[in-house]
Amino acid sequence: MLRSIKSLLLAAVTASGLITTAHAGMTNPEGMIVVPSPHSVKDTLDKLAVVLESKGMKIMARVDHSAGAASVDLELRPTELMIFGNPKAGTPLMQCSQSLAIDLPQKMLAWEDEAGKVWLGYNDPMFIKARHSTEGCDPVFEKISGALANFAKAATTP
Repeated sequence: MLRSIKSLLLAAVTASGLITTAHAGMTNPEGMIVVPSPHSVKDTLDKLAVVLESKGMKIMARVDHSAGAASVDLELRPTELMIFGNPKAGTPLMQCSQSLAIDLPQKMLAWEDEAGKVWLGYNDPMFIKARHSTEGCDPVFEKISGALANFAKAATTP
C-alpha cells in the first residue's frame, strides 16, 4: 500500500513539472521534490535565505558539505543544505504525529550534478505525511507544501 502511495506521489510530482524527467531518471530521489536552478549553489541558497527571512522563517543552519569534504582532503561538487523552520507551522504537525519531529525542521538542499547543472530539492510534505501515517492534518500539510514550493520557486527564478 505504502509503495503505491509513493509511486502516486512521485508520478504527481513529475507530472506537475516540479521534478524534471531527466533528473528523475538520474537518481529518482524518493520523497523529494527537485527543481532546476539557473544559479550557482551558493546563489540559490543566498536567494532562499532572503525569501525565508522575509517570510518569518528562522534559519537554523547552513551546511556547506563541499567545505566539509575539503577539510578532510576530499572533493565534492558544490553541495549546501539550508535548515529552517517556524514552530507555528511545525508544532501542529508534531501534535498530529509526534514521530514527524525526525523530519523537522525543514531542509532544502542545493547541489551541482556531474554535468554542472544546479538543483534545489526538499522533502515532499505529502511523502512525510504518508511516511508517518499522519491523519487529520491535511490543511497544515497543504499549507506547508504550498509554502515550500513558493520558497523553491523564489530561490530558482532567474
